[in-house]
Parts: sequence; C-alpha cells; structure tokens
Amino acid sequence: MPSTVLILGAAGRFGQVLAKAFADAGWNVRAQARKPLSPALAAHPRVQAVRCDATDIAALTVAAQGASTIVNALSPIYTEWERLALPLADAALGVAKASGALLMLPGNVYNFGRELPPLLTPATPERGDVPKARIRIEMEARMAAAAIEGVDSVVIRAGDFFGGPGKGTWLDMALASNLGKGKFIYPGNPQIAHAWAYLPDLAQAFVRVAAQRAQLRGHHRLHFAGHTLTGEDFKWALEAQTGRTLRAGNLPWAFIRLASPFMPMWRELLTMRYLWERPHALDESALRALIGNVPHTPLPQALHSALADMNAAVAAPKLAQA
Repeated sequence: MPSTVLILGAAGRFGQVLAKAFADAGWNVRAQARKPLSPALAAHPRVQAVRCDATDIAALTVAAQGASTIVNALSPIYTEWERLALPLADAALGVAKASGALLMLPGNVYNFGRELPPLLTPATPERGDVPKARIRIEMEARMAAAAIEGVDSVVIRAGDFFGGPGKGTWLDMALASNLGKGKFIYPGNPQIAHAWAYLPDLAQAFVRVAAQRAQLRGHHRLHFAGHTLTGEDFKWALEAQTGRTLRAGNLPWAFIRLASPFMPMWRELLTMRYLWERPHALDESALRALIGNVPHTPLPQALHSALADMNAAVAAPKLAQA
C-alpha cells in the first residue's frame, strides 16, 4: 500500500512543492493548511486537504493516523518568529509523538551564528548569538530530546530557497526584482559563496529520505548542498537567462538601518545581514550516504524554471548553457 505523509503548512511555498513531490512519487498526501490549497494541489488525486489550524493538536492527531511521516513545513513570517516558531514546532512534535510518525523539518544555516565557517557539516558547532539562531537551535534540541520518548526525527538543512510558487525569496525580492530595468540587486559581498536550495530538488530529497523510514531511529541531522554560488556567479547565470548584460547594485543597507526602528521587517533583515558577508556551503555527504545521488537540477534549468514561476522574462534559447 502507498505510504502516507502529513504535511503541515501545505499552502506555503515549500509546503506546496513538498505536497506535489510526495504525491507524484505515489504517496498519499494529507495537506494541512488554514486556507484553501492551490487549484493544482486540490485537484491532485493523491492529495487530501486538512483544513485546520497548525496548533490544533487534536485535529492534526486525527489527520496523522496511519501516516508514516510528518513534515513540518510551517514557517512564520520573519517578524513573528519569536512568538510563533516554537509553539508551531511543539505542536508538530506533539502530533509526531502521538502518531509514531517520523517528523521531518527543513532546517537552515541560522544555527551556526554570526561566525559560521565556510563549510557546514552536521557536526559543526552551533552558536546562538542571534535571536533566530537561538530559536532554531531550541527547535532542533526539542526534537532530539524527544527521541528518548520514542520520537524519530530528521532535520534536512539547506540554504536560501529559490523556485516554487508564490513570492518571498531573495530571488524575487532582490536579485531578480529589477531584471526588467536591466539591474541585478545583490544583498552582500558578490565575491563570497552563498548556499542556495532549489525547492523542487530539496523536496525530492525529503521524499527519498522519508522512504528510508525504517533506518531513521532517533534524531538525525542531514545537510542538502544545493547550489553554492557567489553573487557574481548568480549575476552571470541571470545574464545567460535574460540574454542581456545586467548592471550590478546592492541593497540600500544604510537606509534600511536608519529606517529599521520603524520597520520591523527591515530590522529583522538587518539582524541577518551577516549571512551575506560570510562564505558558507553545506556538506551533504551524510545525506548522500543515506539516499545515494542527491537530487540536483543544473543551475540554468533550475533558474529558468524559477524565473518562469515569477513570470519574469527569460531568454529560452539560453536554457541549454552550462
């Protein structure tokens, strides 16, 4: 019989991509969301909508019955992390405990703090020297502690997202936000490496890890390398897709700093600016040892699809370039 997965936050950017990936792989998908699913997901024969709040443990426990896997794809907006991130994570953990399902969480690089080293492995020491780092560390610590009570869990850590439906990534908010004007906007030092995750690839990695449920006892941390690119690399890739030379620009950080006391979102972005000034990449050797070849769409194809999702003008003949 097909396996069943409960996806929390299935109406979000990653949740939608996850639901499609699991359903297309033959899983039965129970898709939790407070709002209606996208028409494409709602029409998928293997997707069942679960309309409830993500903190409604009773409703989620019913939805999790018979599921082998739960994916916590819930992500509060930046300004709501301190209020919502841990309660949402605790709700997911409680449902996993009640159901016996494997709990999966998409992680990020916040855990390593302001001085994160150039290569991040699952054994890299964590540093809670910024608020979001402390929250992420605590989320994962609670998952690890629950292993004593029989909860199996996996964190798959990845870099900044791009691709998938909707808006809200650095690609659409900055890098490609002014392509129509022939401009490339980069938030930091364009000469240092930055970790990126193409969402369809990351979702496929989740599907393949979930298929190894029998091997995943206790708590595990895996890294997904994705694409490691400098700002210059990304600029050249966008130029290849658009068929034009782009002028380089940066975010107005001085103005953002001045306005941050009055703009909560800008204040949060300023706090995390260090990620654009520290080179970092993810070591996925442990993930590869578990699932074999890790899904990896070549950058031209991935970027072409991501720009198409944004309805950005791309030069189709450039797709085949390496």
